[in-house]
Amino acid sequence: MKEKRAQDPNDPVLPAVEERELVYGGLEAGLGEVFEVPIGPIHPALKEPIRLTFKVRGERIVGVQVRTGFAHRGIEFMGMRQGRNLIQILYLSERICGICSISHPIAFTQAVERAAGIEVPPRAQYIRVIISELERIHSHLLWAGVAAHELGFDTLLHLTWRVREKVLDILEELTGNRINYAIPIFGGVRRDITPDQYPKVREALRYYRGLLNELLDAFLRDPTVEARTRGVGILEPKEAEELCAVGPTARASGLRKDVRQDRPYLAYPDFEVKAITPEDYGLTPMGDVYDKIVVRLLEVGQSIEIIEKALDNMPDGEITSFPKIPALLAHLKKAEGEGLGWHEAPRGEVIHYVRLVSGEESPLVWKVKAPTYSNLMSWYPMFEDQEVADIPIIAACIDPCICCMDRVYLVRDGKEEILTKEELLRLSWEKTRRMAR
Repeated sequence: MKEKRAQDPNDPVLPAVEERELVYGGLEAGLGEVFEVPIGPIHPALKEPIRLTFKVRGERIVGVQVRTGFAHRGIEFMGMRQGRNLIQILYLSERICGICSISHPIAFTQAVERAAGIEVPPRAQYIRVIISELERIHSHLLWAGVAAHELGFDTLLHLTWRVREKVLDILEELTGNRINYAIPIFGGVRRDITPDQYPKVREALRYYRGLLNELLDAFLRDPTVEARTRGVGILEPKEAEELCAVGPTARASGLRKDVRQDRPYLAYPDFEVKAITPEDYGLTPMGDVYDKIVVRLLEVGQSIEIIEKALDNMPDGEITSFPKIPALLAHLKKAEGEGLGWHEAPRGEVIHYVRLVSGEESPLVWKVKAPTYSNLMSWYPMFEDQEVADIPIIAACIDPCICCMDRVYLVRDGKEEILTKEELLRLSWEKTRRMAR
């Protein structure tokens, strides 16, 4: 069992500003020289911009500093201040994350529906669940391939990404798109699942059910994968709870924490979802990278079961409570109130909050909390006393999505400032010209 470190007293646990610089971990004097190893914000091992500065002694990490704030697209700002109506903003919410492109719209539509008093027909709830669980399968397979790549096991990367094509094909069959499905709408869904599509979905589910043991064998019974992941990046249960970890990151540490279980929504109460931990695979949870692989692969099997039950018990009826878009827009413009929407995304809990004002098309407030925002703090204990060679897989094991998470404040001379779109573009052009010179 590793020792609990004392936090640097100069750094708060959760800083007030979003661009933060935290140090977690102390250095022991007299045990060799300490070097700084900066990684990012642009680095081949990073898929998105973030800066990690490691303090290393030999090959061991003795301190880490995390800085965020390098990516910000201003999606919430555009939703609140650019004169868009809520249906147009729904498209923005879908583009917060390409991999979780059903998760954010599901949370956003729920928030608006609660604020506007809109009911969702049971059939539409089932369809939302089916698309969400198909996305979970594709996201977990994508992550498994990335994890294999970070371990240097590219054969396994190509295997998982090849079999992932099947679920993307089914998503395209049901929604018209392999990504950014555009399926939810306030009060229901845009497309039904037709009788001729049922056999195609079931065939894909049989394919993944037959493949699951092969994936479990390739990842969990391979001595190379086990040697590179067992005891690496440990997040103890107490640390996971104190640092508010969510999703597979928390469940791999033994916390049975899942929004579908703890606060069921849509049609999830009908499926009695239970949070999966390594105990379901006969293991005592360590919270290491190996356990995070276990949880995600078992959740692929769980998603298959949920989709099968949804297909077997799909209720008849309408797929939306507002067949005509003009009627929906008129209702939304008159709505006033606030609403909270949540969804268990593949990475963990995503939350959307909106406040609507009668007579206005855009929300007065729209706030998004992505799961990476909760899981980022878990990096600190996970990196403690690990080897430099394990940095890529530890960083990847929480499945970070930096563009989902990042928020930026501009502070100049101790005062916060707001940049207009025109000012931001001007500064960007000036920087581009400086770099070109």
